[in-house]
Amino acid sequence: MGLAERKASREFQQNRMESLQQQINKEAGFDVEIEVNWDTLEVDNYGHLYDEAWPKVYFQPLMKAFRAICTDDFSREILQENLKKVVIQNYSDNYAADRFAEFKKGVLTLNHSPITNIHHLEDRAANIQQVVEKEL
Repeated sequence: MGLAERKASREFQQNRMESLQQQINKEAGFDVEIEVNWDTLEVDNYGHLYDEAWPKVYFQPLMKAFRAICTDDFSREILQENLKKVVIQNYSDNYAADRFAEFKKGVLTLNHSPITNIHHLEDRAANIQQVVEKEL
């Protein structure tokens, strides 16, 4: 990965991640462990998109799904009991919302291209909600 992409990733981690983490925790109603495989999100010549794309591809759909799932104390408790962590990665350059999320053994994995179908936020949120609720 080039210097520009590495710098953009580092700036995102330093300047945006804490706020996004807080928003996710607020929607879930508890502290959610998030593991991001940053190097898999970095794409040559696309560092200029990280600040816009990464929240729309990964974090905003997660917030929206948690908001939809955690509508009452019971739902929040069940999610908290069953969700060990969220893993964000791009290992397959998946661009389809219906293959975005997987929830197994307490780990919610979000695997998607960080620069493709950026604006399909609603579809990714619906996929997260469906996958998580099915396993709860």
